[in-house]
Amino acid sequence: MKVMNRLLTVINVILMGVLVLIFALPFVWMVSTSLKTLPETMIFPPEWIPAAPQWQNFIQAWNSGPFLHYFMNSVMISAGILLLQMITIIPAAYAFARFEFKGSGILFGLVMVTLMIPSQLIFLPVYLELSSWNLLNTHLGLILPFASSAFGIFLLRQSFKQVPNELIEAARLDKAKEWKIMIKLMIPMARPALITFGLFSFISHWNDYFWPLVMTTNETARTLPLGIAKIRETEGLTTWNVLMAGNLILVIPILIIFFFAQRSIIKAFVYNGVK
Repeated sequence: MKVMNRLLTVINVILMGVLVLIFALPFVWMVSTSLKTLPETMIFPPEWIPAAPQWQNFIQAWNSGPFLHYFMNSVMISAGILLLQMITIIPAAYAFARFEFKGSGILFGLVMVTLMIPSQLIFLPVYLELSSWNLLNTHLGLILPFASSAFGIFLLRQSFKQVPNELIEAARLDKAKEWKIMIKLMIPMARPALITFGLFSFISHWNDYFWPLVMTTNETARTLPLGIAKIRETEGLTTWNVLMAGNLILVIPILIIFFFAQRSIIKAFVYNGVK
């Protein structure tokens, strides 16, 4: 029995190692390429370790356009979307989780149906509407279409439903208003789910390429993904090292945020009960 358990442990470790390798390999390759010279990126078979790290690739990528402007636009748009989403999804999730009203099931079903509609399918009417409001090439035009999130409502609703009814009834007996119960009781208990959704939302809109491309025709509100896409060819040859340096600049803020939020993500998906 002990031999079997050890064998299963070894197999489990090997499988986890293989999965880590699969997911980490593209990132390692991106870091390696970003530190190479252009000729080194053309070598076959490829070499993983550059002969001499080329840190100037990052300077060249940063100077290829107004990257600080792109960076600030990305921060403002991603943070603005997240703020609006929190304002809309928290009351909606609380209502769906804690109130029984006529048509609540139908309304929640309609919210869930929107998860199955790709944004590319409805972008044209949304674009025409925002264009009629003169919101093209503006930060607001990139924020408003994502002011709410069906996934966020679903995730928070499930988290709110796990809070014992006794706690809510006790708060109501103390004559606490519903908004006070939501803010001071429900939100702290749903903190892991809120952080998880916030991370997913921020990453999604930080990396978004399609909607900023559709909604912008000049540099006013363009974001980092569009800036990196402008790192084009030099003398007919794609500068992969500079391009990968630009992508690394795009990824580093997300990695930093994920590093600090990883425990909350685990708590959100592995619920251990309310103490």
